[in-house]
Amino acid sequence: MKAPRIQGPGIFLAQFLPPANESVTLESMVHWAAELGYRGIQLPTWDKRIFDLEMASKSQAYCDDILGVCENSGVKITELSTHLQGQLVAAHPAYKDMLDIFAPEGLRGDLPARAEWASNQLFLAASASAKLKLKSHATFSGALLWHTFYPWPQRPAMLVEEGFRELGRLWRPILDAFDSAGVDVCYELHPGEDLHDGLTFERFLYEVDDHPRANILYDPSHLLLQQMDYLAFIDIYHERIKAFHVKDAEFHQSGRAGVYGGYAPWIDRPGRFRSLGDGQVDFRGIFSRLTQYGYDRWAVLEWECCIKDQQQGASEGAPFIRNHLITVADRAFDDFAGAKTDRARNRRILGLE
Repeated sequence: MKAPRIQGPGIFLAQFLPPANESVTLESMVHWAAELGYRGIQLPTWDKRIFDLEMASKSQAYCDDILGVCENSGVKITELSTHLQGQLVAAHPAYKDMLDIFAPEGLRGDLPARAEWASNQLFLAASASAKLKLKSHATFSGALLWHTFYPWPQRPAMLVEEGFRELGRLWRPILDAFDSAGVDVCYELHPGEDLHDGLTFERFLYEVDDHPRANILYDPSHLLLQQMDYLAFIDIYHERIKAFHVKDAEFHQSGRAGVYGGYAPWIDRPGRFRSLGDGQVDFRGIFSRLTQYGYDRWAVLEWECCIKDQQQGASEGAPFIRNHLITVADRAFDDFAGAKTDRARNRRILGLE
């Protein structure tokens, strides 16, 4: 039997790890995912309880052990994730205290040291991804400009250009390292990051000279909450989509708040994340579009629902993704009509002979 072109279902483990004061192993998490029907795991790299990024960057034997743990449960690694570290590659000082928690305790408050550590984490991730034989890597871009996303107070001329020039300078050596490793860097386009929609991604591409490793982690929930056409986004950027978070969301117009949310908690915002199938995202359209354009990498559940329990969300996620996978037809639907022909016949039909 032929397999669907898109691989799945996969699951991002970050939101399902127990609190930091509790013990957990990669083996237990992989077994849990496999029991729920997942075939792949997206692996966070900041929690040494399940994965030691520095060790993985240096030791093929360690990586082979990690792969063995996964294979024993019939699961593959879809991508490594450096979302937290990537956030610190470029971080405006206004968010110093809020982002410090993502860095080691000894570096907190020291922005230059923290940024250097974050960049080094990405270099380690490139090496580890190569040793694990992965094709894609999931991350955030970080932000120097996010506090200016609304054009008031008026932005000085060339401020945006300077911000993206610096963002490109910070990421260019990292992209080169991933290029040497043969791995695509997939930026999750996300509010709070300088790369949060198509136009900002295009600005970044310009600054890194259309670097072949600068790609997109497609997450329609963030596009829906920005009220973007997330299907047309695939039409425009499909050549750069190299990773996929399957995450649902909904937006209900309100007379009290809009896309900015009015500082309300998630459950009270007009736009909020939901478990798969509980929101408004047209996943049939998404899977059809991605399949049409030849996307052949992983479909990975990211769970961030403000209502449903995470275990229920995880349990429902695997069959939801599996039911949306498309096995590509190997012949045209009207082949039965027997449209075999030759040039002479074609010319007769055209009235040329």
